[in-house]
Amino acid sequence: MGYPVSYYCPHCGAVVELEREGYLADKSVTPYPLEGWAYADPADEFEDAEGVHFVCGESDASAVTWTELVSDADDVENPGLESPCGRDFYLSFVKYENGREVESVPGSDYVVIGGQGPASPRGPDPGPRGPGGY
Repeated sequence: MGYPVSYYCPHCGAVVELEREGYLADKSVTPYPLEGWAYADPADEFEDAEGVHFVCGESDASAVTWTELVSDADDVENPGLESPCGRDFYLSFVKYENGREVESVPGSDYVVIGGQGPASPRGPDPGPRGPGGY
């Protein structure tokens, strides 16, 4: 027997109810997938998955009900965004390996700052040089 559990889209706040088993422990709901987690569609058997991939407002799975509610939580990315927004978000379940909970690691983003800069930092102007250039 499943129970309806409510979540909200982190982009716009649209509230969704997911019929699921009570033994599943939630880790997080994020606008991005956690690195190392495998996600199932809510129309598939997600109880054995590590999480559920939602598209805000776009599932006709029997386990999913999109309510007409919109969350006003502080962590909604864009509260003024049209709801439902159609963007992806991810419900992640607690995951264990060797009896220990696996901590989530955010995906890596590499950023190049400033392009080609000086080879070394420039310090303050040392002022006038003394005799012999020292």
